Amino acid sequence: MSAENENIYVTNEPDGVTTICFYHPAQNSLPSALLKQLADAIFNAGNDPETKVIILKSAGDRTFCAGASFDELLQIKDRETGALFFEGFSNVISACRKCPKIIIARVQGKAVGGGVGLAAAADYCLASEAASIKLSELTIGIGPFVIAPAVIRKIGLSAFSQLTIRASDFQTAQWAKQNGLYNEVYEDTPSLDGAVYELTQKIASYNPAALTGLKQILWEGTADWDDLLKQRAAISGELVLSEFTQRALHSFFKDRSK
Repeated sequence: MSAENENIYVTNEPDGVTTICFYHPAQNSLPSALLKQLADAIFNAGNDPETKVIILKSAGDRTFCAGASFDELLQIKDRETGALFFEGFSNVISACRKCPKIIIARVQGKAVGGGVGLAAAADYCLASEAASIKLSELTIGIGPFVIAPAVIRKIGLSAFSQLTIRASDFQTAQWAKQNGLYNEVYEDTPSLDGAVYELTQKIASYNPAALTGLKQILWEGTADWDDLLKQRAAISGELVLSEFTQRALHSFFKDRSK
């Protein structure tokens, strides 16, 4: 299946490794339809008895995920629609959290906003040196409220504060590793892919019951996240309607059209 023609494609290998790959022509950004497809794919893989481990990745080389779709953000006209859009991110995080299988993220390029949230929602994350990260939400008048619990869970409050307040600045892949978002960083994409293959083959050979038990331990203390993330989505859904955010989004599209 071609990434150029499909938003989501899933590959099930006979060794028990399931790969979920997403694609969007706008730097792998995430509109609501793609978020739903991604959450559904994670849910289905988690409930597939043949799946032993999941790889979460995106197509292309330069960008892992640019976060929320600005095109769709600009179309939001009321709080309910805004909340529903951001709940798309909470649903993906919840799918990762509730999935009984270990999820390995493969981050080959830049991760921005919700893309950082995806990396944080995985159980283990491998990245390339090109995989710098940025939480740019404050620059358009909103905040990383929905993804914050997942990101803070991985990197802690201090690093999250730096990443959020330095909203215009990319942090390097090595910074992300030092602060716990990435577990391993590789020089280039071929090295990254080799490491992902080797790791997932090992995981697929382990006792599935032990892996499920490990998954439960990794996500201890998150039972209240369904309500928490829904509340955070409502906050973002209201802020996106603000004059500041609407002006920032229009400015972004004006600059892009030049």
